[in-house]
Amino acid sequence: MEETGLSPTQLQRLLEVGRGLVSELRPDAVLRQVLETARDLTGARYAAIGVLDPAGGALERFVFIGIEDELRQRIGDLPRGHGILGELIRDPRPLRLTQLSHHPRSYGFPAEHPPMESFLGVPVVIRGRIFGNLYLTEKRGGEEFDERDEQLVVVLAEWAAVAIDNARSHEVEARRTVELERVMRGMRATVSLNRELTGETDLERILELVAKRGRALVEASSCVVLLLGASGSSLQVAAWAGEPAPDERIDVPATPATAVRAALGSRENTPLDATAIGQLGLEGRSALMAPLRMRGRPLGALVAIDRLRNGPGFDDDDDLALSAFAVSAATAIGATQQADAEKRRLSIASSERERARWAREIHDETLQELSALRVMQESALHLDDPETMRRALKHASEQTEHLISGLQGLITELRPAALDQLGVAAAIEALVNRVGDRAELTIEVDVDLPADDGGSEHRLDAELEATIYRIVQESLSNVAKHAGAGRARVMVEARDGRVGITVEDDGHGLQPGDPSPGFGLIGLRERAELVGGSINVTPGVKGGVRVTADLPLLARR
Repeated sequence: MEETGLSPTQLQRLLEVGRGLVSELRPDAVLRQVLETARDLTGARYAAIGVLDPAGGALERFVFIGIEDELRQRIGDLPRGHGILGELIRDPRPLRLTQLSHHPRSYGFPAEHPPMESFLGVPVVIRGRIFGNLYLTEKRGGEEFDERDEQLVVVLAEWAAVAIDNARSHEVEARRTVELERVMRGMRATVSLNRELTGETDLERILELVAKRGRALVEASSCVVLLLGASGSSLQVAAWAGEPAPDERIDVPATPATAVRAALGSRENTPLDATAIGQLGLEGRSALMAPLRMRGRPLGALVAIDRLRNGPGFDDDDDLALSAFAVSAATAIGATQQADAEKRRLSIASSERERARWAREIHDETLQELSALRVMQESALHLDDPETMRRALKHASEQTEHLISGLQGLITELRPAALDQLGVAAAIEALVNRVGDRAELTIEVDVDLPADDGGSEHRLDAELEATIYRIVQESLSNVAKHAGAGRARVMVEARDGRVGITVEDDGHGLQPGDPSPGFGLIGLRERAELVGGSINVTPGVKGGVRVTADLPLLARR
């Protein structure tokens, strides 16, 4: 270190001051500490630091100590870098004056300004650029600042430059860390949402997760999911997280005149003020509205209302995080809506096929038998011989009983009471007995489904039970009508969250050119798809036909 003329005590003090400054990581605290130290080392009454604007031609900040707040208010505006302060900006070298007023660039002070005579100014240089200047005035005892004071303040300014640069770098890094944490939080929220939604098919549950995760992501007071109605002209509050919650779901008009309609048509997030929030029938001071779009089609919007920390407004990081989150949310919502629509379509198609099938059954069997019965009764009425008439009416009565039995069987096949009362295993057992007796077919049956603690069958989802029963029913019906089989086997087994169904026979099997619809399985394929399963029809291992189905095991809700 060059000769400074400073005493060992002063050098030790500067070293201690430097250590203290560089350990401070808040820029404003560093400036305040520099001022306190400079005033203490030199005996100055007033100390200030003027921070230059980015252009370097004027002061954008003026930090001072020594003047009380009341006096500061009376003085008026803070200095902007004119007069002596401007001289240091133009010529950034140490400046020491005995009388401020004697300098040719001195402009004087405002009326309420305290008198100042002695002056010492030193530039603060950070990485070769002027950061600002350190000013000291009014040395105690009416003395002037000497060369030793100047040396002390020059060294202090160097320490200050290092400390300010260090604090600003730390501030930048801290801000970047916060930004990175928020980006990571957004990514984690998106990944968490995707993980939770894997395999989820309940739209209401998906909407609830989107609202909760979206609110947590941007630390909002509340978050609402709005979905477009079927007509596309209104919005409905579909899910809500936070407070206050609406008492009930409401329809929110989305007319072209509102900011809401503009936001829905945009691909970017839209900030909303209190007026626009009110157009949604909601309450809040500030909101961020992220459009929910899937393949260019608007689904609705995700609205975060009033940021809790450093709010109520949302910043650019919130905008970015919510945008990324809304993309995943829209994909989950749109895919589930499409799946629900497809499920409804398949359900309707399956119901129509089943209605057509039963219509054919009634037309081909029941109606023909009723027609034959009517002809038989009319013929009996024209008989002259009482005995012959009695035999004819007896035969008609027998036919009536047969017809009643057939109708009872048809009703049972439509919806067996055992399926609702005892479960799918009991219903399949009864079905096997009926089909076996009617078709003179030997049928082996093995049903292994979950049981409760008492050993009774654990009831499954009603739709799944109906699907299992219908697959077995239709498969056995095909065997009885078309296979020419003597034996058949039915297996229903639950393993690893799935239900496997196998129905096979020893009949003549699939004939060349036989289309699979000939086996009446189109409706069953659709029914299986409705519960997320599949069906295959293949030749049997020992001849005949083998029908296999794989369905997800769903517990009754």
